[in-house]
Amino acid sequence: MTTVAAVDLGASSGRVVRGVVTDGNVHIEEVHRFANGPVHQRGHLRWDLPGLYHEVLAGLRLAGPLASIGIDSWAVDYGLLDASGELLGNPVCYRDPRTDGVTPQDGLYELNGLQFQPFNTMFQLMAEPLLPQASQLLLIPDLLSYWLTGHRGTEYTNATTTGLIDVRTGQWSPELTRDLPPGLLPALRRPGDPAGTFRGIPVTAVGSHDTASAVVAVPAETDRFAYISCGTWSLVGVELDFPVLTAASRAANFTNEGGVDGTIRYLRNVMGLWLLQECLRTWDTGLEPLLREAGTVSGSVFDPNDPVFLPPGDMPTRIERWCGKSMTRPEIVRTILDSLALAHRDAVVDAQRLSGKEVEVVHMVGGGSRNELLCQLTADACGLPVVAGPAEATALGNVLVQARAVGAAHGTLADLRRLVRRSQQLKRYLPR
Repeated sequence: MTTVAAVDLGASSGRVVRGVVTDGNVHIEEVHRFANGPVHQRGHLRWDLPGLYHEVLAGLRLAGPLASIGIDSWAVDYGLLDASGELLGNPVCYRDPRTDGVTPQDGLYELNGLQFQPFNTMFQLMAEPLLPQASQLLLIPDLLSYWLTGHRGTEYTNATTTGLIDVRTGQWSPELTRDLPPGLLPALRRPGDPAGTFRGIPVTAVGSHDTASAVVAVPAETDRFAYISCGTWSLVGVELDFPVLTAASRAANFTNEGGVDGTIRYLRNVMGLWLLQECLRTWDTGLEPLLREAGTVSGSVFDPNDPVFLPPGDMPTRIERWCGKSMTRPEIVRTILDSLALAHRDAVVDAQRLSGKEVEVVHMVGGGSRNELLCQLTADACGLPVVAGPAEATALGNVLVQARAVGAAHGTLADLRRLVRRSQQLKRYLPR
């Protein structure tokens, strides 16, 4: 029996999870959960990184004796260190409007393979006033790892979301980084690499982009699957061996992000349960009663990826304005779920068309897999079976990469996924 700790940080909450791996089984238990969210500070929307670090330490104290620690989080955001290694202010949140108005540049897609998102790290750096004072940049999981261990590095899967990695070589692109200060970007680590020690406990690089860890725990039986990692965002795509860099792929706004074991996460970002979370925050109410009613009403359809829905604020009013009519709360919930299901379908269809990979089943993992209405609507829209679960895919993927690194699990991604199927309860939805 081997016990590891997965630090899993999301845009609305974080937690420390204890993972226990035995021969043929993996079990996880949340030992500490804490709130997270950007705050307005010094004219920008920022993350409270010292506060998050304090909560991580509290969780690790509760996790018990450990063989390893691994950290994952959302992508693209970073902290800047000065020459003495001190943080130059709290990191700015990707939802901050400082990159509003950024437009894609010719030739970028052929180099980094990323869909255009104005908040990608490379565009944030164009609006970064502290860059001349910075000695080094660390992405959020790598910054926390540095505070734990004193060692600096950049984990590969998260680095591929910055826009600064050459998608063909998997290394920092000399062309894309030529205008950055020398030494700003630390050396790359791969999932499974050692990242230092914390009080004698090894810290292991995992798929530190949370979606990379989530895809590890997709319980697929063959390679003919699509995945939807559904949380604040819905990341919808297929797993490939090589990137797709065609003009049609770029026009369809598909991204080629690095995955564990050299895979490519070929996917489209869809504005996910953020839409529902912001509605519930505005209404100050719970979800379950609204979901029951949403299953009995009709809704409208809107484009969840319209940039108007990116910032926090009064989401119900923006949805009603987009749809051109007033709606009840259950109708707004149904409208969100119908719109997400159709956006999921479009992404699954386009991923197959653009990559040439056929799909027989859609795996929905993450918190959205608990939403039965969304799972059924996605199956209906895609015309394919949807297998829901595990809801804790990110933490499971984090745990499994650590377990393999310390010798408690073995084999390929297929072998790790077999462990997930043996250990987790899954639910299958057939299209109606």
